[in-house]
Amino acid sequence: MGRKQVEEQSSKKPVDKRSSKATVADINSNYKQKYGFNVSENAVFRTQKGLSREVVEQISEMKQEPAWMCGFRLKALETFLAKKTPDWGGDLSKINYDEIYYYLKPVQEEGKSWDDIPQEIKNTFDRLGVPEAEKMHLSGIKAQFDSEIVYGSLLEELKQDGVIFMGTDEALKKHPEFFDQYFGKIIPPH
Repeated sequence: MGRKQVEEQSSKKPVDKRSSKATVADINSNYKQKYGFNVSENAVFRTQKGLSREVVEQISEMKQEPAWMCGFRLKALETFLAKKTPDWGGDLSKINYDEIYYYLKPVQEEGKSWDDIPQEIKNTFDRLGVPEAEKMHLSGIKAQFDSEIVYGSLLEELKQDGVIFMGTDEALKKHPEFFDQYFGKIIPPH
């Protein structure tokens, strides 16, 4: 197919003339109807609302992170606060960042089996099809709910082959040498 034919083909495709801002508004307008559920917040711990140095330090303390990780988080906060809100994509101007809980801990510790998970959280993942997908397609899974991993599994044969599969909190504690070497290195902060 030559260039002219490709251009003719692409010109026949219907064009969505709605702006990305309108599309985001449409998604939000029928979220409950389309997805049909939400979950009450029953966190065992949550920070105060808003994003500040105190909240970042509270998160780092709750996670029992080393000082360098808290420093990493504080530097990220400085970068976030220095940036202006993007004006491309969806309309973010109405977000009140001071009314958001930035850390919710739904359970005391990660479940090692599906039976360890609170029923309300299991119901959420069931509705999303996660347990079935794990049984049918996945070699390992980490399920995050709110701010924490609530469930993790890995096929036994992969464990025996030396595969390390864990969330960031666990990796920071069990393998700090890998974590420090690779965390935050792919995408530059600026």
